[in-house]
Amino acid sequence: MKAPKRLQPLLHDGLIDEVIRPLMSGKEADVFVVRCGSDIRCAKIYKDSLKRSFKKAAQYTEGRKVRNSRRARAIEKGSKFGRKQQEETWQNAEVDALYKLAHAGVRVPQPYGCFDGVLLMELITDEQGEIAPRLNDVTMSAEQAREDHALVMQYVMLMLCTGLIHGDLSEFNVLVNEEGPVIIDLPQAVDAAANNNAQSMLERDVKNMTDYYGMFAPDLLESHYAQEIWSLFEDGDLYPDRQLTGNFELDTHIANTDAVLDEIRAVLAEEESRQERLKAADSLD
Repeated sequence: MKAPKRLQPLLHDGLIDEVIRPLMSGKEADVFVVRCGSDIRCAKIYKDSLKRSFKKAAQYTEGRKVRNSRRARAIEKGSKFGRKQQEETWQNAEVDALYKLAHAGVRVPQPYGCFDGVLLMELITDEQGEIAPRLNDVTMSAEQAREDHALVMQYVMLMLCTGLIHGDLSEFNVLVNEEGPVIIDLPQAVDAAANNNAQSMLERDVKNMTDYYGMFAPDLLESHYAQEIWSLFEDGDLYPDRQLTGNFELDTHIANTDAVLDEIRAVLAEEESRQERLKAADSLD
């Protein structure tokens, strides 16, 4: 097939030898199957920010550190150079996350580098060498659902141990082959310690995965992995060998709003009384 314009420089430089076919088109990128020597890989072409439909990107990038102070200032000002740097930061976030998570023991595609907005990485295949299906296209037994769900919860925990939260994890961002689930699509990966939305994103990731696996094993819907993992993280007690249970005692305490209102009224009354005493003292003067 004719190579897309964005892949032509990689063909010219010998990083890619052949573009075989399109694989998929998503909200932030187009992916192609390519040949690199004797290896079949995939090339992910990131869409320009004006064409990318990923919603609320700023919510995900909150807290991301830009090492170069000149770049950081340019991004903050929103200049042309700054917008270019912001795009590079968004794209490189996935590469950095893939390397970091693979080292931590999370199953992700192996990255081979990012070149001018094109990420070269491993193509995940099944036993027959065909493209591995997404989780949303897979059905399974209750036993398999429990096994894979436990593995994904471990991956979520390992991500957080590295300081990251996927942020957009669902059955559409997980591939499945004979070795189990593989986590994909990480440009929006969240800095857990610096992002104010981190906890809610973790909870959403876990809920998405639990809801899907729960269709095959309904007992999973009673688990509380997100609360357990986040509590351990906040307490500084989360580490890679931690054994998760999915059990967590939820706070069912109902706030006593009447008592809170009474306390507020008492403070206001005290302040009013103080102001009256000051006025009285002024009048005597």
